[in-house]
Amino acid sequence: MNAIAPIDECLDMIIVGAGISGIGMAVHMQRDCPDKRFAILERRDQIGGTWDLFRYPGIRSDSDMHTLGFSFAPWKHEKSIADGPAILDYLNDIADQYDLRRRMRFGQKVISADWDSKTARWTLICEQDDGSRQQLQARFLFLGSGYYDYDEPYDAQFKGRDTFKGEIIHPQFWPKDFDHRGKKVVVIGSGATAVTIVPSMARSGAAHVTQLQRTPTYMVSRPARDAIANGLRKVLPEKLAYAITRFKNITLQDLMFKRVRKNPEKARDFILGETEKNLGANYNAVDFVPPYNPWEQRLCLVPDADFFTAINEGKASVVTDHIDSFDATGIKLKSGKHLDADVIVTATGLRLAVAGKIAVSVDGKPVDFGKTFYYRNCMFSNVPNLAAVFGYINASWTLRVDIIGEFITRLLRQMDAYDAVAATPVLPADANLPEDDVFSDFSSGYLERGKDLMPKNAPALPWRLNQDYRKDRVDMRQAPIDDGVLQFTLARELVEG
Repeated sequence: MNAIAPIDECLDMIIVGAGISGIGMAVHMQRDCPDKRFAILERRDQIGGTWDLFRYPGIRSDSDMHTLGFSFAPWKHEKSIADGPAILDYLNDIADQYDLRRRMRFGQKVISADWDSKTARWTLICEQDDGSRQQLQARFLFLGSGYYDYDEPYDAQFKGRDTFKGEIIHPQFWPKDFDHRGKKVVVIGSGATAVTIVPSMARSGAAHVTQLQRTPTYMVSRPARDAIANGLRKVLPEKLAYAITRFKNITLQDLMFKRVRKNPEKARDFILGETEKNLGANYNAVDFVPPYNPWEQRLCLVPDADFFTAINEGKASVVTDHIDSFDATGIKLKSGKHLDADVIVTATGLRLAVAGKIAVSVDGKPVDFGKTFYYRNCMFSNVPNLAAVFGYINASWTLRVDIIGEFITRLLRQMDAYDAVAATPVLPADANLPEDDVFSDFSSGYLERGKDLMPKNAPALPWRLNQDYRKDRVDMRQAPIDDGVLQFTLARELVEG
């Protein structure tokens, strides 16, 4: 086993991950707790997280950037549905503006994190690219490591995969400079990734792109540019225009979600009616009418109707069927049909991962997150000084990052006022909390597959991961930190102990 370098410092906070979550938390620390010493550990060689890892054709946001953007950093691009490179530029600008790079340590894969109650410190073991390891210590640990496995996507285990003579690509590991021009492409999947890849490959030279799906999804077309946002930017200061647009979009998004859930049949008829308008004679109910209600799975955003345009131009098509097996020249379907392919893209989904697959323990005892309860959207029952982000399913991920950043910095200031070294959401063993669905009746495949890994949810705050941003924002800003649930360990108690 490689030798582990000795501990040479104890930070106030370690942030794991330099993607959206980690950068958001770092800015809140910099602004609201300027006296705290913190570092950002990133296993890759640059910032961006998902937006650096994913390089498949057309990669873009499936939320508008006025809500996927941070509250403290106005989105200045004309397009509100932005592509991956523009989002990376946005994150890099924030890192420069807030001088975050001096806090970042790249090539650091966090293997384990153990809390020691006697010293009130987390000890992390990190592995570098060369295989060497070092230990770091911090008072507080923040996991901005995302929600899926960076190393292994979901494997649908298609029969006959090894017999296919063409290229098989998973979007999570797209080959650099891959040339698909003139090739017949089959994209397996019906989620946001597939709906992004299909029109992008179609318009950039593929002979034809077929989306092969087992189940249709709801698709909603909207302009990539927000006319109101761009109009406001012409007449108002940038920050004010952004704040107004952000409020508008958050409010409309929330109202739409609640209206859809309240009147699913009306919403279904409207969405499908718009899809039929966009496709005209190319509309086929078999391919575009899902067997579930809107927002039981996340809606697929189609900016500027690009997916529908690709179909109407004959460059793309949709096939709804089940896969029997791969063969040398393509895919055999259970209906007896065959899809010829030179390239098969398996956009079959992600594999959920909790806590970035870090081996987390408290006093040497492993933490099974599936047996803990969420506390105020970000902490976990009986685990001290630890927070993590799992974003909204029905809204932008960053909305949760912002309110968690505000809450955690408020918590740290409260701890300073008490001269406390630890804060633990204490849930007694005999509490017998009732359990609620952690994903609020969302039925997406990757959520269902990973549900057992997730911390538990109670029906009411504070013991839950909630899916109502506007309520959460009020709660996390106004609820007292010392709420009778958080138990504080004072510095003098360590000395006395």
